[in-house]
Amino acid sequence: MNVLLNGRSGKVGSVLGPGLERAGHVLVDELASAGAMVDFTRPDAAPANVRAAVAAGVPSVVGTTGWDTEEFRDAPVAVFYAPNFAIGAVLMMRFAAEAARHFERAEIVELHHASKLDAPSGTAKLTAERMGGDVPIHSVRLPGLNAHQAVVLGGAGQTLTIRHDASSHEAYTPGVLLALEKLPSLPPGLTVGLDALL
Repeated sequence: MNVLLNGRSGKVGSVLGPGLERAGHVLVDELASAGAMVDFTRPDAAPANVRAAVAAGVPSVVGTTGWDTEEFRDAPVAVFYAPNFAIGAVLMMRFAAEAARHFERAEIVELHHASKLDAPSGTAKLTAERMGGDVPIHSVRLPGLNAHQAVVLGGAGQTLTIRHDASSHEAYTPGVLLALEKLPSLPPGLTVGLDALL
């Protein structure tokens, strides 16, 4: 598939581009020749990029977090958004939602690199939502970190910690490839979360 990759020179894009090409996709420079648009940019750039793709009739896969995706709920083409494309992180969210039914309380601690623009992360917010919504989130931004999240659940006489660590941006490539594979079968409008594809 011909793919327009927005954010090709960024932290994720610089790893994702070669991964897409290894999988047989062709990176193109304009929407007119793209079968799909992939966006890993900034929260202030992503909405305009998705609007342009929708206007061109090009479906999108979006991993940029920290912006409101609701305007694309009824888009005439598929807009797939996931706050995290690491399959391990998606499973962590699924396990945390299940565990929350059996514990009295829970809190989320998410740690990311110092240049991450949104806090709390989209992954932490979606995890809390899937756990029932009323889960405190603690955000840490420090040099030396990549992407880490722990869900700590507590009950009488016990705790359970569910943790995911992405040590490199390569963790996101399999999820983006899965989203591109499933994109033609998605309905028009917004689909949220990689777990919808698993």
